[in-house]
Amino acid sequence: MLKRSLLGLVVACGLAFPAAAQTPKSGGTANAIIQPEPPGLMLAMVQNGPTQMVAGNIYEGLLRYSTKMEPQPGLAESWTVSPDGKTYTFKLHKGVVWHDGKPFSSADVLFSVEMLKVTNPRTRANLTKVESVTAPDADTVVFTLKEPFSPFLGIFEVGSLPIVPKHIYEGTDYKTNPANNTPIGTGPFMFKEWQKGSFIHLVKNPHYYIKGKPYLNEIYWHIIPDAAARSVAFETGKVDILPGGSVENFDVPRLSKLKGVCTTTKGWEFFGPLAWMWLNNRQGPTSNKLFRQAVMYAMDRDFAKTVVWNGLGEVATGPIASSTRFFNKALAKYKHDPAMAKKLLKESGYKGEKVRFMPLPYGETWQRWGEAVRQNLQDVGINLEIVATDVPGYNQRLSEWDYDIGFSYLYQYGDPALGVARSYISSNIAKGSPFNNVEGYSNPEVDKLFAEAAVASPDSKRQELYDKVQKILIDDVPVAWQLELQFPTITHCKVKDLVTTAIGVNDGFRDAWIDQ
Repeated sequence: MLKRSLLGLVVACGLAFPAAAQTPKSGGTANAIIQPEPPGLMLAMVQNGPTQMVAGNIYEGLLRYSTKMEPQPGLAESWTVSPDGKTYTFKLHKGVVWHDGKPFSSADVLFSVEMLKVTNPRTRANLTKVESVTAPDADTVVFTLKEPFSPFLGIFEVGSLPIVPKHIYEGTDYKTNPANNTPIGTGPFMFKEWQKGSFIHLVKNPHYYIKGKPYLNEIYWHIIPDAAARSVAFETGKVDILPGGSVENFDVPRLSKLKGVCTTTKGWEFFGPLAWMWLNNRQGPTSNKLFRQAVMYAMDRDFAKTVVWNGLGEVATGPIASSTRFFNKALAKYKHDPAMAKKLLKESGYKGEKVRFMPLPYGETWQRWGEAVRQNLQDVGINLEIVATDVPGYNQRLSEWDYDIGFSYLYQYGDPALGVARSYISSNIAKGSPFNNVEGYSNPEVDKLFAEAAVASPDSKRQELYDKVQKILIDDVPVAWQLELQFPTITHCKVKDLVTTAIGVNDGFRDAWIDQ
């Protein structure tokens, strides 16, 4: 048996704990920006980036991950893997209670797995490898796989498999449960208040199972719609924490140079955010592969990187980001070539039909990017109509497939089997989520290759299979890949140890403290 314990991880993962000699101080209030305002905080129901950022400190997963992507204890204090790679046994922390005081147990883990199969398409896809989940006792959970699956220990992050309270959700309509508005988790912070359009207030969990943590008394997530006002709030000290994406890219260099300000690009290793445009493969001009290829040639992605994103990112070459395992740069194909785009549009039979384009309503940077893409597409002769939405409306339109082209960015979760396949396999085509196979792409060969690559061994075989699937997807263009995004976290330097894991701010407040 391969055993990983808390002690072993302290030794193995040097980034798990602060390297500085300073002793953390208890107390204080963390003031952070959240942008845009989350559409909800029930993490098993809503997966938007802002939701994960706030709710990842309310809920917990069985594991956390170092910035080197090594698994660390979460609600599970240790785990073992059987020699055949098919049985994973998790020992849970004892003495854990939910925020309402009810005891946490393995029954909550079993319930969460079943609930997430219904509410979270990415979790559902990850769990297709699981034969059974059992609980021999209140402190033990056993996952038995159908066959060995090497990325399996990567599915237990709080946003991927959040553990929710069975006693609150069992036997209810998950979507309408009143607790969705007052989330109850086991995490270091408890939900206190949400004044829509103003702030979300979390307070210290006094019964947290890790002695001495969290250090902070409370967190205020400030909702400030105006981009310039968010920057001013940081400059004046109203807020001390600007998570990635909370200010416009053109402000990042200036704010980073202010006295007493610290900046890091760490804390996104697990996500590898990749921006693309959904292309509706079901109907209209975007259902034609030649039209979709024309869109790729039409876009000036180097301009987007340099001007819109101020150099914060890399041009995406296909479905797998360069920070994700099994990426193959040699398969890159599309350059900015308006003449080729016009040629392909003509070959596709496009007659100037109206194409609805939905930008991402996440602030001025995304608005500028949408305007740049609109210009690129109009320049080659695509009749584009902008569809403006707010975040809930955006989620709804994508979930109901009511769009032609729609901006988005999704996380890759370190391995194609966890964060890439979900967007292209036909079994993940289902209305109701903006984060599954929204485009409606279906290719039996792609399904087969993703399934084989997920369980293949050794890694050289997985690379071979992922090379094949990347080549097919790059030719089919089910979505229009844009940029691999970078989101610096900017803080006043008195905020310590906020980014210590591969998901950064999303679960970082457990360890964060303020040097007062």
